[in-house]
Amino acid sequence: MEIALFLVVLAAGVLAVTAVSDRLDLPTPLVLIAVGMVVGYLPGMPEVHLEPEVVLLGLLPPLLYATAIHTSLVDFNANRRPILLLSVGLVVFTTLGVGALVHWLLPGTPWWAALAIGAVVAPPDAVAATAIGRRIGLPRRITTILEGESLLNDATALVALRTALAAGAVGVHAADVGLDFLVAAGGGTVIGLALFKLVAWIRQHVEDPVLDTAISLVVPFAAFVVAEEVHASGVIAVVVAGLLLGHKAPVLMSAQSRISERLNYRTIAYVLENAVFLLIGLQARWLFEDVGASTLSTGRIVAVCAATLATCVVLRLVWVFVTRYLLIRPVPDPQTGRQPTWRDTFLLGWAGMRGVVTLAAAFVIDADAPHREILLLVAFTVVAGTLFLQGLTLSLVARWLRLPSPDPMDDALARATLLQQATKAGYHELKKQEYDDAHGVVELIQQRVDQRNFAAWERLGTTAEQETPSELYARIRLAMIDAERRRVLEIRSQGTVPAQVVSEVLAMLDVEESMIDRAAAEREQIRVGSAARTSFGAACDHLAATEVVATDEDVACQTCLDEGLQWVALRRCLSCGRVGCCDSSPGQHATAHFRESLHPVMQSAEPGETWRWCYVHHLTA
Repeated sequence: MEIALFLVVLAAGVLAVTAVSDRLDLPTPLVLIAVGMVVGYLPGMPEVHLEPEVVLLGLLPPLLYATAIHTSLVDFNANRRPILLLSVGLVVFTTLGVGALVHWLLPGTPWWAALAIGAVVAPPDAVAATAIGRRIGLPRRITTILEGESLLNDATALVALRTALAAGAVGVHAADVGLDFLVAAGGGTVIGLALFKLVAWIRQHVEDPVLDTAISLVVPFAAFVVAEEVHASGVIAVVVAGLLLGHKAPVLMSAQSRISERLNYRTIAYVLENAVFLLIGLQARWLFEDVGASTLSTGRIVAVCAATLATCVVLRLVWVFVTRYLLIRPVPDPQTGRQPTWRDTFLLGWAGMRGVVTLAAAFVIDADAPHREILLLVAFTVVAGTLFLQGLTLSLVARWLRLPSPDPMDDALARATLLQQATKAGYHELKKQEYDDAHGVVELIQQRVDQRNFAAWERLGTTAEQETPSELYARIRLAMIDAERRRVLEIRSQGTVPAQVVSEVLAMLDVEESMIDRAAAEREQIRVGSAARTSFGAACDHLAATEVVATDEDVACQTCLDEGLQWVALRRCLSCGRVGCCDSSPGQHATAHFRESLHPVMQSAEPGETWRWCYVHHLTA
């Protein structure tokens, strides 16, 4: 009962601190660590010891899996070279560097113990990187590399740790280290692939979304346990299974199952990520008390901890710059077209926050190891130090380096273009269908599809002060849904309709409400976005043959003025300069001009917007 009460209090505390941090716009991970350190010293607060088994088996698999299923396998593969250099090469480099430092600074520390703590502090954490990176809006390529690195580096570190501990017990040779790593990595990959094949086959025969979601909850633990049981890497098994299942989810799972899995793992990750940071802070009190009994001087202990922290930061910066200029020749980012510079490399090197895996792995070191209490404090110092030093300054460094965050306008343009391409494929399939449409069903389908696309394009309208049609629809329909829900609840209270029927109707209203596009916040972000647009998808000859032209402030759709219509947004033909209204407008005069003239390319005529659209190939630039 005491453990259950503690877990309830822990969860409630995490949610409360997270809510306050979000409201005050403070970095939640750092606030939780600070709160944990303070709470640990409160009178009557019991000591909380992180058990390695709890973290490595209870927390790590679902957190890795939650990140893996949402990580793009395409982006991961495109950046596999820097990811592998960081997740394998950098971990080994840091292990050796920190091991040599600790062996030198801590008298009486054997090499195996020094290398063990080096392996412990070597891997940056997936939770820390993604939690802080998402909040400050790092460039997407850097975020992809950080996520990919943090998915795999734990496997390298745990193998190195296991090897160091084995060396202290029976002694190992260099060949044994390489063989152990190959077995762990290869075995983990094989088990991850096998589990992916098994789950993919099962999902082809499962129609119940509840059962499908339950399967997804079992997968990370099954992958981890089976791999560790055969002395392979459980981390790699979870990551491989998660990457492949996430990549294949659109063809293996039903829409309802995907929504359910996405929501469940967002919730799991939200709770566990934040609980992890609070647990890190709760370790501070007993770690400091244990170190107080050490025979070494306070100055020596502080020097070891500070030097290890500085070494971890410096070694990462050295590694990323050396590998960037000697081993990697970065190609331009396919999404932005921008060539990575030394600024990207520095930011990648600075984003090396450690997390709970480092602290949990430290407890694996044998209890009779020399200066074990100091080694544990070293691990805590590196975790807390990197989170506070680099976590607090990461956004400042990104701004100082002038690295652009993902542009909401680029995202909105890419979304609209992708929907237009999907619609083109849908209409092509519609022509193949055989039907007797006596009730105008096809026309209704076309109207709904067009409305969906218009809503996506309307998000690009950044200057018009009037309410767009999709915003008007959302506002009115949400008010109607609210009234409809109140009436259903009134009927429910009368007890005249079966509860199951009431629940189904309420669920229908909830689904419709969730599908309504509330674009007000995004439109505000787009207004302050950069004016430079990037290309999405393949280029075409028509777009390549045109250039962006300057937009006048007083442009207008003359046809709309003649017909007494109000436009939503304006477009300019780049062949003849004709200005017409967009397809969201009542007249749709820009498209009408294309059909009359066959001039292929138009440009947005809204101030500050420079994107172009090819009517022939349905591509933007």
